[in-house]
Amino acid sequence: MLNRRWWDAAVIAASLVTALAMSVGLTDAAAREIAVAIGAILLFAVAYAFVARPGLADRRPWRLPVFAGLAAVALATGCSVQPFFAIFQAIAYPLVWVLAARRRPAIIGSAVVALGVFVGVSLFAGILAGGDGVLGAVGAAVASAAFGFAFAVAFGLWISSIVEYGEERARLVAELTTAQGEVESLSRDRGAAAERERLSRDVHDTLAQTLAGLAILAERAGRQLADERTDAAADTIATVERLSRDALEEARAIVSRTAAVPSDAALGDAVDRLLSRFRAETGLTIDLELRLDSDGVLGRESQLVMLRCLQESLANVRKHAAATRVRVLVSAGPSGGAVLEVVDDGGGFDPAARRDGFGLEGMAERVALAGGEFEISSRPGVGTTLVVRLPGTTSTSEVTG
Repeated sequence: MLNRRWWDAAVIAASLVTALAMSVGLTDAAAREIAVAIGAILLFAVAYAFVARPGLADRRPWRLPVFAGLAAVALATGCSVQPFFAIFQAIAYPLVWVLAARRRPAIIGSAVVALGVFVGVSLFAGILAGGDGVLGAVGAAVASAAFGFAFAVAFGLWISSIVEYGEERARLVAELTTAQGEVESLSRDRGAAAERERLSRDVHDTLAQTLAGLAILAERAGRQLADERTDAAADTIATVERLSRDALEEARAIVSRTAAVPSDAALGDAVDRLLSRFRAETGLTIDLELRLDSDGVLGRESQLVMLRCLQESLANVRKHAAATRVRVLVSAGPSGGAVLEVVDDGGGFDPAARRDGFGLEGMAERVALAGGEFEISSRPGVGTTLVVRLPGTTSTSEVTG
């Protein structure tokens, strides 16, 4: 609609067709009438070139009334001597709607153009009819102008609705694009936060626990050396060396986002190593009961959840329980489900009381992500029982820890 070349071609074509029609005798026009019609063509061309054409890119408010007025004068003048001049309606009406910023000014501008057509056709028909035929000529002029006006308004409103729909759609698309960008940004932030939480859990459940054990063993070795128990100190230092290597493996596993245990380790072997390390660090009596179905296949991520929870529960026993004995049950069935139970004879605590720390909450969140159940029962003076139940692989998908 705003391509100037198309409008230029339309105005030139209408001007040439009208001038050619009068010059080759397609219309019965005298020389004076031809001159008037050519003057009307020039007036319309001037109105287009200096008012309407620049308005295709610069819709200043004054352009619409000026162009509508000049076009009406040109149409009235041209149609008064040659009805064929009404062809310029096909250009004047669309230009009025293009120049208008709103529908109401466009309708008013179309009415002005229609008035010019009415005046021109009335003058021409009235002059030819004369006398009693004037009323009939006026009626014909009204019909001609009204038809052109009605068609222009209907077509203009239809085009305007399409344009408004397109603009609304473009606005909605822009808003949707913005919203999608915001959602994408929030998703990245959420993913980054989830990754930070995962790394926090891994560091807390692996490196932090191992380093805490190293600190305890280092203090023990210092006391043994101070008491000149060199053999015991050497054993403790050997344990420190072994734990340091384990910590290095755990760090590498976290970096590569794999389980912090050797890739070929079965659950039972990993539990044995973990309990052996804990016995060496604390001197506690730990009873282990393994019920692993040889036909069952426990997923690696489920193994990781079990080991992390066992590691954290033993760390809590060491730090808070003041226990002398711990019983650990690890079972896995043929369906892939697993149960971990850790029972200590320590001082216990109130599970409903507010707690500082990340351990129990981290375990509960890890188990929930795996689709399992986390239970803890305790009260002051009677010890603590922690139970983790993981579903089989057929009932839930494993979630990476």
